[in-house]
Amino acid sequence: MLAVNPMVEELPVRAAPGVMWPGQAWRNAAFPVVDVFAGPGGLGEGFALSSDERGRPCFNSVASIERDIFSHKTLLLRHFIRQFPDGEAPDDYYTFLKGGITLEELYRLHPQAHAHAVASAFCISLGPESHAEVKKIIRDRVGDSRRWALVGGPPCQAYSLVGRSRMMGRTDFAQDERHTLYLEYLRIIVDHRPPVFVMENVKGLLSATIDGKSAITRIVRDLSHPGTAIPGAPDDLSYRLYSLTEPDMAEGDVDPRLFVVRAEEYGIPQARHRMFIVGIRSDLKVRPRSLKKMVAPTVQETIGSLPSIRSGLSKAKDSPAAWLSELRAISSMNVRRQLNGAVYAGDVAKALDFHNLIEVSSPRAVSSSQYNMRKPPHDVLRSLYDSRLSVLTSHEARSHMGSDLRRYLYAATFAEKTGRSPKLADFPTNLLPDHKNVEEGRTGKMFSDRFRVQLAGQVSTTITSHISKDGHYFIHYDPAQCRSLTVREAARLQTFPDNYFFAGPRTEQYHQVGNAVPPQLARQIADIVAEVLHAVPDDN
Repeated sequence: MLAVNPMVEELPVRAAPGVMWPGQAWRNAAFPVVDVFAGPGGLGEGFALSSDERGRPCFNSVASIERDIFSHKTLLLRHFIRQFPDGEAPDDYYTFLKGGITLEELYRLHPQAHAHAVASAFCISLGPESHAEVKKIIRDRVGDSRRWALVGGPPCQAYSLVGRSRMMGRTDFAQDERHTLYLEYLRIIVDHRPPVFVMENVKGLLSATIDGKSAITRIVRDLSHPGTAIPGAPDDLSYRLYSLTEPDMAEGDVDPRLFVVRAEEYGIPQARHRMFIVGIRSDLKVRPRSLKKMVAPTVQETIGSLPSIRSGLSKAKDSPAAWLSELRAISSMNVRRQLNGAVYAGDVAKALDFHNLIEVSSPRAVSSSQYNMRKPPHDVLRSLYDSRLSVLTSHEARSHMGSDLRRYLYAATFAEKTGRSPKLADFPTNLLPDHKNVEEGRTGKMFSDRFRVQLAGQVSTTITSHISKDGHYFIHYDPAQCRSLTVREAARLQTFPDNYFFAGPRTEQYHQVGNAVPPQLARQIADIVAEVLHAVPDDN
């Protein structure tokens, strides 16, 4: 038993007859959804946001399972918030966000909501040792419902291009559990026969191999016929697999490339390309429609309304004066001459004459007065805004060495003047990092984009868990702020609501955001799944 939920056995799964808990009344008619490998809840959040034409929720998250402790804490709190009607979270929640009470005090003030959150958000590591426990949880939560959905994405690091490059050469690469965790997903399918499932994973799965054979070919085969991978599975259980972007994909002749969803084509302010496989049980004569394309907001439209903050200064006592002093050191570098007559040299060098330009005094947003006065300008983003916030959590800049501050200032200024992020070959010699691969980067062989600015007028690059490392790939477009993106900005680009609280240290918060499914993309997928479930006969 690996559940870190000691209260579950003591708490009721359902209220006693005639007793309503927060959230029950308006979710009674909603379809149950089970979310495994849930992370901080991005996919589940999207399903929670899906509603019908009368504004009623389409789904009720009856079980979310995640093994990471910090992600589970995030997930548990969000399940707690979902016990209240949309937009009616208690004032105590906002008091907690601004530090007025602890999380434990918040839960004590609302024991019923907490009890039912504990009974639906589980910290469990999926595997053979937890199989019986998970089977019971899902059976109890789904009950006799014939219309429900299973969603989730097995951990993807071993399939990602970055993850594989780091692991190649390790003798245990082929045995890494992240290759085969999808089998736990398959076991749940075999045990419970959901009418619909959605499995998410990275695009790198297309080229990954297991024991020298195509990983995606094996996964598609197994998802279509679970009995091929799970001993003892019933022979009659099979699924038709569908793409969310190609409505005419032929059944039975699956091209795995068609499962890739490019999030920026569906209103998400980020070039995030992930695989989404929709499975519908073969005895059901329904098929899903495709996602509808829409224009995505730009980086500036997405995060430009958040309060401006400056980066912090590391390896020295931080103060506005010390920070400015480090930046002004760039003025002695004769940038124009070092750029050797490049066409952009004059414009960039002139823009770096920044006396009185930087007026941001703090590396954290101490109040949200600026936030309250500046709502996001794009329709996709307005649902992320919360006027009840008096403090914006997770909007605090990293501290950087003075040398990196100057590189960030130069890179953001370069991007502002040229419309592109600089390569290492575009940097003045005095601003190059002292790194063994720098020369290879300057000649374009590798690591040429070691410092990457998120361009104001475009969607962002993919927000990944690597953002937790150093921020070099996620530089803010505003030279005046001279920093990498905050957790809150990364969460905005992932379309998490501004009141979504991420538990744990900042590094763990970045990990959670980078590994999540964008909730606004998940909401669109949930709408499609809801349509499918409405078409499922009552006697399936």
